[in-house]
Amino acid sequence: MSSSSDAGTLDRFVVVPASYVYLLREGESGTEVLLQQRGDVPYMAGHWAAGAAGHVERGEDAFNAARRELREELDVSAELQFEFTMQRTQHADAIDERVDFFFTARAWEGEPRAVEGAKCAGLGWFGLDELPSPMVPHEAHALAHLGSGLPYLTFGF
Repeated sequence: MSSSSDAGTLDRFVVVPASYVYLLREGESGTEVLLQQRGDVPYMAGHWAAGAAGHVERGEDAFNAARRELREELDVSAELQFEFTMQRTQHADAIDERVDFFFTARAWEGEPRAVEGAKCAGLGWFGLDELPSPMVPHEAHALAHLGSGLPYLTFGF
């Protein structure tokens, strides 16, 4: 049996929280979402993803992280609607898991623009039933469940 001093280091994995924001608008063929094509980044470069997203920082809650990312990545502010939480992993033997908080906004202040040049290869509006390819897989899963009323999703288990 391990002592209390090492109990948290040997048998547990790390949970990494992140917040995602999808700006939504009504287009000619239905609801559209603003997506960002990931630029020169280590994870999923060239894939389409949320217009604004990022890790929740120490001492920050998920709502404030979402608001911060929205300002940092798109230079807008908005009243956010919480949609759901997703618990995900990439492998059964992973040393960490992710807990993602998804938010939407249908109105915002400012004009969305790509602020972080090298990290963003482009922005575009897409119908929820006409998403671009390639998409970050867990985000395609999230967008497929947007508006479902489900409070909790899993991915990768």
